[in-house]
Amino acid sequence: MAQTSTTLSGQKSHENDLSATDISFTATGSEYKIKTTSTDLGRFSVRDLITVSNSSLNNSTFTVKTVNSSTELVVEEIVANETADGSTPITLDHTGFVTDKVKGDGYYSQPDGVHTVAYQVLNRGDSVDDFFGSCKMQGTLATTPTEDDWFDISGTTFTSDQTTTISSANFTGNFVWVRAKVVTTNSSGNRAMVTSILLNS
Repeated sequence: MAQTSTTLSGQKSHENDLSATDISFTATGSEYKIKTTSTDLGRFSVRDLITVSNSSLNNSTFTVKTVNSSTELVVEEIVANETADGSTPITLDHTGFVTDKVKGDGYYSQPDGVHTVAYQVLNRGDSVDDFFGSCKMQGTLATTPTEDDWFDISGTTFTSDQTTTISSANFTGNFVWVRAKVVTTNSSGNRAMVTSILLNS
């Protein structure tokens, strides 16, 4: 099969932390939500990773599945029901994102399983435009994966040193689906993240 080039991600910026006293969590059947009464959650996007802190029951990292409105996010992972008490500020920290899944060689039952990924990040030598964090590839053998089905692919992690702007890695495997995961340790005032992530498979 001929090589296929795919853009997994275009430019993506880190969003500042959000802290508010009206953040609540609801579980209705298999739908899990982070909600507010008036605080704008519009800075977050589908597939963003949000780490919750200062919560009584939901201090964890969640993947945004759907943005229902500016005050309601549906997440992939299970949340515990927790109401806002109006006085305790809960913090939502934008700690990265995962890309859309794309078909790997295993989807086509191809035997070679050779893939190449290229990460491009911003590193200009200052605290505003430098990316602090890591990028890596994840794979799954599931045809309809949930978050629990993804695993890190060895040898694909790039950890930013604030000087390198482009890094690439080759990996082999008959993955049904692959995606990229970016985790940032940026301070709240530093918006730099990735410029692009490209995949050849």
